[in-house]
Amino acid sequence: MDFGAVLQTNPPASRIVHLAKLAEQYGFSHVWTFDSHILWQEPYVIYSAILAETHRVKVGPFVTNPATRDWTVTASVFATLNEMYGNRTVVGIGRGDSAVRVTNGKPTTLKELRESIHVIRELGNSRAVEYNGTMLQLPWSHGSELEVWVAAYGPLALKLTGEVGDGFILQLADLDIAKWMIETVRTAADNAGRDPMSITFCVAAPMYIGTDWDHMRNQTRWFGGMVGNHVADIVAKHGEGSDVPRALTDYIAGREGYDYNTHGKAGNDHVDFVPDEIVDRFCVLGSAHDHIEKLEALRDLGVDQFAGYLQHDNKEETLRVYGETIIPALRGAKRATA
Repeated sequence: MDFGAVLQTNPPASRIVHLAKLAEQYGFSHVWTFDSHILWQEPYVIYSAILAETHRVKVGPFVTNPATRDWTVTASVFATLNEMYGNRTVVGIGRGDSAVRVTNGKPTTLKELRESIHVIRELGNSRAVEYNGTMLQLPWSHGSELEVWVAAYGPLALKLTGEVGDGFILQLADLDIAKWMIETVRTAADNAGRDPMSITFCVAAPMYIGTDWDHMRNQTRWFGGMVGNHVADIVAKHGEGSDVPRALTDYIAGREGYDYNTHGKAGNDHVDFVPDEIVDRFCVLGSAHDHIEKLEALRDLGVDQFAGYLQHDNKEETLRVYGETIIPALRGAKRATA
């Protein structure tokens, strides 16, 4: 099982680079960042600094979108970073949330998402692709390797992920929901003639090492609010009687709105509708033993990577315990094969 650290690019950027270096030292394989250029600092600039001061970790957005960034520019950025630092990038992408909503925009369609994945992957892998009616290729790019992992929740987005994604990003750590979503993606891949086991499954959620459960929950309750934005879209589109598990949809009944100015922040003042049960189910909290137990259960469902959000007040200690205890306990452990 691999491990990623998910960071918000709050200033100073040097702090993000420091945490990325620390994550590498403790055995994390990936360093991901939020990608919302208004709310936080520009992550693509910071990736270059991270890669320059590390040796092994891969970096990428968690997640970007096809609306606020031109697809060819995205591909060029990561192909350039790969040339500079040796194929150490990966792109996480979805329809768009905070990056588009904060500018009063809307998430892209699934058709646009599908097309963007194809264009970004082809150009990012030094191949030619048709774009806007013309064939394009980065003439200076040779041997670049770039995977595109898709973030999804709803049935149609999960189907798309199974059909075209190199990886699947599930932004919550609930075991029941993860099981349903992984099976849905695998079925879509199989129906599309793909090997379902070729898709990398990544579960992402806040990780917090501690003993004070009230404090840990209050530091990570923001995550249920963030997930609730996506769930609200699913319910609006498919209705409450859709195939989406009720554990994912029921809790948003008390949701009255969302302020993106406190998006992804501990102490978020408008996520009171998120109950403790949802925080515990969606996040990975508690002692090292608690973390290992839940991560082993996720691994047994088929999860290849756990990416832990560090938007709380215990970043360094959580990284340390992961590096010294949790990652060694799961290192080399294989995911389920069926």
